Amino acid sequence: MPADVGERLPRLSQWPVAAYTSDFRVAGVSVQITGARESDVTLVRSLEPFRTDMCISDIHIQVEWTRHFPPVSGRRLFDSGSVWKLYEDEAGFQFDLTAPILGHEPYKRLLVDESFTRATLWMNESYFSDGPRAPVPLDYPLDELLIAHRLTQEEAIELHGCGIVRADGTGNLFVGHSGAGKSTTTRLWTHCEDVEILSDDRIIVRLELDPDEKTSFPCRRKVQPSRFMRMYGTPWHGEAMYASPGSAPIARIFVLEHGFGNVLTRLSPSAAVAELFARSFVPFHRHEYVESALAFLQQVSEAVPVYRYEFEPDQRAVDTILNLHD
Repeated sequence: MPADVGERLPRLSQWPVAAYTSDFRVAGVSVQITGARESDVTLVRSLEPFRTDMCISDIHIQVEWTRHFPPVSGRRLFDSGSVWKLYEDEAGFQFDLTAPILGHEPYKRLLVDESFTRATLWMNESYFSDGPRAPVPLDYPLDELLIAHRLTQEEAIELHGCGIVRADGTGNLFVGHSGAGKSTTTRLWTHCEDVEILSDDRIIVRLELDPDEKTSFPCRRKVQPSRFMRMYGTPWHGEAMYASPGSAPIARIFVLEHGFGNVLTRLSPSAAVAELFARSFVPFHRHEYVESALAFLQQVSEAVPVYRYEFEPDQRAVDTILNLHD
């Protein structure tokens, strides 16, 4: 085991052959965790429904152990105030996770390259051997931080919203700040219809190509295939505790606000971008991440109708959408 966890990330071929492996996938992002101990690859309960078997991963994480972390040498990009800090140097990024009751020493340190494809997760041996917590490598918030940053490399974004799929496959995405009515909306729909809830708090939207319009004959004139947006459930649920690994094409997006009379207002693409961005989980510490997020949301607003929905929390809120014709 390397003595200095501040060294450059090792090449994947330099990592030892792992005795244990776990794999999971969130919104098309595949993650593989490897380690020498079975506990190194334990998945937290919220990730278990997302477990999968695969040969190739988008992100590979090697778990290692140490009793001391060297001083931070990189530039600090973000400080949550109590839970995690993010640093950057020429080798990539460093996430330090701390628990206020234990002092300033991190209990985990994730070293990851700039493309968020390879990482080493260092676990603090003294913390887990002497403390009451089980050594689960990717518990919250590290799992969400990892996926949210990986999405900056793809045409995708995480939104504060709930995804509801009707029996006919129609997918409606309801986005909103905390307290806007996402959990209430979830309860209203589950009471009146047989629907699938992808999540009641965090949804990932990503771009896909319509497989029905891909050209399969090279002799034909090539045409640009149509693009559509798909929403995915995530492990990070709200108070209603819905967290599904499923997905569905998005038919409409509704920006939730409390109001009177269940009023729907179609938003222009520019207004939709502003509303969706305000309810997104975008790493703001790099301007290129923000710019790519805004560009992607522009695609979303052009591909999917977006409405502001001032609603009342009763059955009529559902009926208004069922009777909607774009």
